[in-house]
Order: sequence, then structure tokens, then C-alpha cells
Amino acid sequence: MALQGPIPVEFGVVFPSGAYAASAFEPVRNFDASTGEKFVQSADKASGMPLWVIEVIDADPAARVRAVKVKVAAQVQPVVPTGPPGSPFVPVEFTGLTVTYYVNQAGRLAYSLKASGIRAPGRGRPGPEAREVAA
Repeated sequence: MALQGPIPVEFGVVFPSGAYAASAFEPVRNFDASTGEKFVQSADKASGMPLWVIEVIDADPAARVRAVKVKVAAQVQPVVPTGPPGSPFVPVEFTGLTVTYYVNQAGRLAYSLKASGIRAPGRGRPGPEAREVAA
């Protein structure tokens, strides 16, 4: 089989109605290497870069799960783009999005999302206004 590992997917396939940042990025804890007093950040298996995670809200009204976490591998902590003035919600898009399926502890099929970067919607398209944030 030619397809192995993370499956590349377009942002609009995963979030057809868009997504909103529900938090800031936080480092992903390496549970095997960390102890009660010592925090060790997880690293991306492919690139070796530190992993960061953000919770986002799926804007699709038919979504079964509204809040999902997306990991981003980046040397420095990614920053959420600036949202519209006066809005408590920040719309975001992810670049380089991949899906990895796995069987969880309950024996059910689950998936994780990982991206190479985050940007404001409509940004980063071909043209001079491209602005990708951290990755």
C-alpha cells in the first residue's frame, strides 16, 4: 500500500464551515519522559521539532464533536492570528494538515490532527498578501 503514516488533507475537508481558536498554543507533554516535577515536551517523530497543541471549535453545526485539538510541530510556540476587532472568536486555518487514525484505549477508531502552521482564513493563498504564522 502506497499510503502509510499521516494522511494529508485539505483544511476545508476537515473543517468545511471553518474553525475558531478556543485557546492559545500549549506545549504537548511527553508522558514517558516527564515526571511529577519535570516537564518534557514531546517532539514530532518526523521532524524532531517540539509539538504544540491548540483547541479549536469546529464551526460545522452538524459536527458530532465541536471542540478538537490540533498539534503543530514548530521550533517556537506558534501564535494565534489576530481576530476581527470586537469579536471574542478568532477564525483560523491550518496549513499542512494531516490526519492519523489509530485505535484508542476503548478499542474504537479515533484520529489525531497535525499541521505545519496556522494562519488567518483567506491568508496564505497565492499572492502578495500571504501571511503564515509560525511553523
